[in-house]
Amino acid sequence: MSYSKQLLVDMSSNKLSAVLEEHIHRLCLNDFPCGHGTWRKTKDSTGGAKTEETDALLDLLSCPHSPWKHDESWSPQAPALRQLAVLTPERLHTDFIYNYFITFRIVDKNVTVIDDGLLKFSKLEELVLSANKISDIPAENLPSTLKILELRANHLSALNSLGNGLPPPLQYLGLGSNSLGYSDDVCYLTGRHWPQLVCLDLSDCEFQDQQSLLKALSTLPCLRTLVLEGNPFTLAPSYPGFTVDSLPQLTCLDALWISPEERHCFRGLAKKSDLIVDRASATVRVGRMMGIPDPLMSGDENAPDFPVITYSYFSTYEFLSHQTANRKFDSECKFDAAHVTDDCFSDADLHSNRTCAKESSRPDTQHLVYTEETCQDLADVSRHSTSKLPWSECMAFSDSQTYIVSDLGGLKRFFNRGLYLTIEEEKVLSWPSSSEDIPVAKPSLTVKEKKGGKEKESPIKSGSTKDKSKDKKKKSVPELVQDAPIRRVLGSVHVPLQSLVKRSHKVEVLCELAALHTESEMEARQTAEKTLGKKNKEDKESKQRGGSSTKQKNTAASKGKGKERKECEEMDVHTDNSDSIHLELVTVELSVELEKWQSASEALQRLLPHQNS
Repeated sequence: MSYSKQLLVDMSSNKLSAVLEEHIHRLCLNDFPCGHGTWRKTKDSTGGAKTEETDALLDLLSCPHSPWKHDESWSPQAPALRQLAVLTPERLHTDFIYNYFITFRIVDKNVTVIDDGLLKFSKLEELVLSANKISDIPAENLPSTLKILELRANHLSALNSLGNGLPPPLQYLGLGSNSLGYSDDVCYLTGRHWPQLVCLDLSDCEFQDQQSLLKALSTLPCLRTLVLEGNPFTLAPSYPGFTVDSLPQLTCLDALWISPEERHCFRGLAKKSDLIVDRASATVRVGRMMGIPDPLMSGDENAPDFPVITYSYFSTYEFLSHQTANRKFDSECKFDAAHVTDDCFSDADLHSNRTCAKESSRPDTQHLVYTEETCQDLADVSRHSTSKLPWSECMAFSDSQTYIVSDLGGLKRFFNRGLYLTIEEEKVLSWPSSSEDIPVAKPSLTVKEKKGGKEKESPIKSGSTKDKSKDKKKKSVPELVQDAPIRRVLGSVHVPLQSLVKRSHKVEVLCELAALHTESEMEARQTAEKTLGKKNKEDKESKQRGGSSTKQKNTAASKGKGKERKECEEMDVHTDNSDSIHLELVTVELSVELEKWQSASEALQRLLPHQNS
């Protein structure tokens, strides 16, 4: 039976052995230009146009434009095997092919099962199965010769399948980007299961209990390289110092060499394990804001004295609070939670917020897709507002808030989504109280005086300067009563924080928002647009009425309307010109910093006061 008949593949199967058989079958080891056939020129052949030299057949395998060149990236042995199929096709029996492969790289092929068909490849040393759908690692189906196993970005949620038998003596194991992190998973990351493991990748998993994981990893006698970044516990201040001191044999952590100085700095920290708590401390700082247009720049000089209008500006954002759904960590926490701001608003503020919500919305958040985990995290966030500052070209908020978070998994998801910073304006109208009379400017001439052409003296004679000064002293500043504040969202910006989940412990950005219009400019633009719309509508109606009897009237009206339209157009042009003058890019300084211990002595200074309290 020929080899091609033995490699019949079920195309619908997601077993690893079926995918491997399919790849081998596509090498066409028994078809032109490989294998035996009439196309081969031998000693006994008479030659002719239908036969090819061996070198010509090899060129057909490697030529970039050859139709017989196939994808061979799934194994470095694939191109060499095809060359053997041209040079010595008689050697390619089934066992030879199975034993020839040393490396398989099957990436994103929807493999779901590592079946026992893999055992046929008795000399396999490297198996890369990234981005598939594998949910178990059956140790009994892994060849004993395997040294490298990469299972990154699969559907692994537990390692209990390793309990059915001891896996092969791997030197490298990649389990990154899987849903691993339960306490049972830690039991299978010990020296009993992996006695020769040198490199372990657990990045982007869900491990939260740092101490139990490091206790298990310390039993790996040959471990030298470890990747842990992206796990929730790496957000804690004790990482990486506690890891460095707990694993003295480690030489490389998160793709960075551990220097002797770094190891010396954290010496003794592992002995203080009773003080280590898996919680994170994040400080959010809002600095200067620039670019807000002056709301009073285009004010009317003839405007009445009241109401008195004041403008103030502030920024808001949401962050995880320490009161999380993960009560396990709250009960074990030995520290008092730091101050977490959860602003409370007055009835007037709530009323203005509802009004503002109707008029405007956050543009960046309306396209978010909320999952069950997202909704749970949103229930644990606290909203913080900076202090309100009057307008100036540069408003320095200098706002700093520290958040203590025990739910490290929720904090990781929050950082991956990012933070939304919103800029708001608060407008307050102030009026004299009801007991006060609103002063009104008296006209110099009455209507009767204008008709008669006479000028009468006012009741207060102008010659009495002393009386005027006395009246000014008697007049006191009226007591003002403020209306409910009117809030307007000026803009919102998304701040990515994914780098905090990786190696960085600080994100410092200059947030840029779109250029803003002042309130008077917006009102002028809206008025001009409404006026133009109204005039266009009247022109349309007048054309529809028509008629010879009203021709002259329409002509006169159209002239008047044309004049008014011209005035509106001039107003609109003036508004556009003012926009080009006043509009600037709004910038806000923002930083989010995770607390990280730089040495064992620093850790003790921070831990002992909490412990004593």
